Amino acid sequence: MSSVPHFQVPRPAPIQAVATRIDGLLSRLPEPVEARIRDRLGLDLFVVVAVVLVTLRLFDEYPWTSPWVDMHVYWAAGSGFGYALDPYTVGAYLYAPVFGQALWPLTSVLPWPWFAALWTAAICAAYIWLVGRWAFPLVLAGAVALELYLGQIDVFIAAAIVIGFRYPAVWAFPLLTKVAPGIGLVWFAVRREWRNLAIAVTATVAIAGVSAVLAPQLWHDWFDLLRRSITDKQVVEGAYLGIPVWVRLPFALAVIVWGARTDRHWTVPISVLLAMPILWINVFTLLIAIVPLREEPGLTPARAWLLRERLLPQPVTSKRAAVPQAG
Repeated sequence: MSSVPHFQVPRPAPIQAVATRIDGLLSRLPEPVEARIRDRLGLDLFVVVAVVLVTLRLFDEYPWTSPWVDMHVYWAAGSGFGYALDPYTVGAYLYAPVFGQALWPLTSVLPWPWFAALWTAAICAAYIWLVGRWAFPLVLAGAVALELYLGQIDVFIAAAIVIGFRYPAVWAFPLLTKVAPGIGLVWFAVRREWRNLAIAVTATVAIAGVSAVLAPQLWHDWFDLLRRSITDKQVVEGAYLGIPVWVRLPFALAVIVWGARTDRHWTVPISVLLAMPILWINVFTLLIAIVPLREEPGLTPARAWLLRERLLPQPVTSKRAAVPQAG
């Protein structure tokens, strides 16, 4: 039997049939060869997908560089942005001004295809760091595939959740973009980790303060956008799970409080997902942060880092048990 852990991902019938056939072929190989292939196949297949996707965007191949993808909004912010559009209008810039300001050195000089390629490469790198060998199987679940196409920031937020256990200042990123992930700070409050909570809040306020000095009117307009998104009736178009946030929010709080009290780090991304205003299909990508926070999927680069930093319980293994490499 191979020592490489298996992580079950729901798969449609045709994919399940192909996976079963591949399992059968792999089981005929010598055990060391089978273990090595199982350990690397998912990662290597995704690397191929990532290279192809980055190349298509670099050479401006439609629809991979469509102006309707989310990352085009980030790039377009380089020539100026505002908050006059409704919050759920396609093409509206929704994040705090500091996000556009931080990207300006890139968005002001790079052509759109170059930015799209670079942004996609960064997403893929963060994704591989989080899930390692599960990179290709999880793409088949759908949410990650849509995330890669849109160039959204949910993979970066998932990475921020993981990194935030060690460096709380990183929480400034989700707080100053999608805001709702800030529910993750409840983890520090429940555990009375006041220093970590103070670092996260102080970093967020400091970054926002510098940005506000540079563009005070934009910050006024952004706060008005947040107000309108709550008080005004909005028409939401697209594929999403229609459970109102006010129904989900108590569950989000309950999950993270329970997780904080019982040392279950993996509850944080679940709580963050439940707190999101709209559950778009690609937003479920946030759940990839669970992979390095649980033992069952085995080592990924992110989990290996968490263990080195002693942020998770050390796994108990026998002397004869093979230790899978991060990847």
